[in-house]
Amino acid sequence: MSSTNNNAETAEMQLETIQSFSGKYPKQLWYLFFSEMWERFCFYGMRGMLTIFMVKELLMDEKTANLQYGATQAFVYAFTFIGGLFADKILGFRKSLFWGGLLMIVGSCILAFNPKDFFFYGISFTIVGTGFFKPNISTMVGNLYKEGDSRRDAGFSLFYSGINIGALLGGYICIYVAKNYSWNLAFGFAAIVMSISLITFLYTRRSLGPIGLSPFVKDGVDTGKKWMDVLVYIGSLAVIPAIMSMVSTPEYTDLFMYIIGPCTIIYLIYEMTKLSWNENKKIIAAMVFILYSILFWAFFEQSGGSLNLFASNNLDKTVLGIPLDPNGVNNSSNSLFVIIFAPLVGLAWIWMDKKKKEPNTVIKFGLGFLFLSLAFYIFYSNRFFANEAGIASLDIFTLAYLTITFGELCLSPIGLSIMTKLAPKHLAGVMMGLWFLASAYGQYVAGILGAGMASESPDATPVEKLISYTEGYKQLGIYGLIAGVSLILISPWVRKMMQEVK
Repeated sequence: MSSTNNNAETAEMQLETIQSFSGKYPKQLWYLFFSEMWERFCFYGMRGMLTIFMVKELLMDEKTANLQYGATQAFVYAFTFIGGLFADKILGFRKSLFWGGLLMIVGSCILAFNPKDFFFYGISFTIVGTGFFKPNISTMVGNLYKEGDSRRDAGFSLFYSGINIGALLGGYICIYVAKNYSWNLAFGFAAIVMSISLITFLYTRRSLGPIGLSPFVKDGVDTGKKWMDVLVYIGSLAVIPAIMSMVSTPEYTDLFMYIIGPCTIIYLIYEMTKLSWNENKKIIAAMVFILYSILFWAFFEQSGGSLNLFASNNLDKTVLGIPLDPNGVNNSSNSLFVIIFAPLVGLAWIWMDKKKKEPNTVIKFGLGFLFLSLAFYIFYSNRFFANEAGIASLDIFTLAYLTITFGELCLSPIGLSIMTKLAPKHLAGVMMGLWFLASAYGQYVAGILGAGMASESPDATPVEKLISYTEGYKQLGIYGLIAGVSLILISPWVRKMMQEVK
């Protein structure tokens, strides 16, 4: 009994030591930063290749490629909810992260071997793998901070820059290698860097103390049954053929999205019946953020679909006179700007907090939409800088990405942080999964919007594609403006529901 008590006390002391760090960031944040960075190389490298590969190599028309892109990405983010659920209830965050990484490596290797014949098979492995990996490392970042620690937003902003270093490298390198050398080699890069991510995590996990351990670890002792872990592993492999069937058929994706959303809401309502009214008010506030984030990602994620095809068809090949691949710029410029500005924005939030002038989270979300709206008006304006052949300015295109970056920095890292603040501790993984499930619906809608912008004719000229896509971007600019203003207007009510959470 004394040994058990000593284990419990040791775990509490370890957590207290981690959370009582001095300075702006805990050292463990840097370890998670590097694991996530390499995983995002894998994810964003393949994301940046999807629509181009489907059009150039699988010979899909642009409407179909947009829909297929939306379906694929929707499944990726939908399974983050399922991964978060299993992490909360059975595996713990650490086992979930490692298992997800292994599946992503397998998927990347399949694509590297034969991307044409095994495209959807390899993608299905990466879908399940991302579901286990992505929400759980973000939740561990939240656990590095005590409740009410004002440095949390800055920590998530730094962590978000780590995501974008991986996205920058993967987004540019993979598509450049694919277009100029070999698609097989490009997919192979994803497997290599995902292996680096897992090795980094294995070597640094001891520094995390009790953070991320299985929910069955009580007083330092694992009381769980190993067969439950094995059942999760076997089950996640068994569903891959079904996922492959669904993700390769957009009609099945529609059915899946119609089912998983309502089922998730029903499950959340069930969990809310066990909570106090004050806890439920926080969950309601979280749902407002989640619903608006669906709109944000539906617009923002044109980057992997319609904007990727627009870059391929309608842009010149220089930025400030420097020769660059337009698809590489599309896939990586946003990440470069996040790397530069995320730490500065995080420090700005800290400075404004000290001056008692920091805008609340709801206002930050609203500002995110206003920047998003402005960015799509800039994308739209590119039609006025095009030549007679329909080739527009990569400089103007990059300026739009600079603008959209500030919108993202007002919303995404803050969103990760606010989910960990508003969620009850025993539902932390579920709420983080819900955040990513909202991204799934955003991706799903993004594919539909992108398909709607694509020219009706498969043989459309670059000029026709320019007019078709930029008209769609103007409409998104209008909708973004409406969303931002409405969110700012309801901010007093949402802030009241959040209670003491800032």
